Amino acid sequence: MSRQRSKARSLAAQALYQWQMAGQPVPDIVQQFLLEHAEKRFDRDYFRDLFEGVTGQLETVDAALAEALDRDIERVDPVERAILRLGAYELLRHPEIPYRVAINETVELAKTFGSEQGHRYVNGVLDKAARSLRALEIGATRRS
Repeated sequence: MSRQRSKARSLAAQALYQWQMAGQPVPDIVQQFLLEHAEKRFDRDYFRDLFEGVTGQLETVDAALAEALDRDIERVDPVERAILRLGAYELLRHPEIPYRVAINETVELAKTFGSEQGHRYVNGVLDKAARSLRALEIGATRRS
């Protein structure tokens, strides 16, 4: 299941990038990705949740990243921006996923799709954002 979730994250990051760059309607992109990747095994519900969640709650997601960023979100490289938004959404809306897992999965996406050192930036931003978004979880982890 986690392999299928990883694939869903990867596709959601690609869909977010496409949405940011082309501005196509969200349902059209969902349909396109589901058709193009119909033969692949991935968690389709999780893909939809991530992509539709980020696009539908963009202001909340961007606000969650704002304090951790060193610049306005729109000035972040478009690939890293899509990946950061995905990671922030998971930190915000999926408390059942440990914060370290959410960050690690997102960093792996940045290594795959981002610029040469983009994964370091993504890791730093999400680690900083997690301190407020997952303060209770991080505190419990440090105490145990």
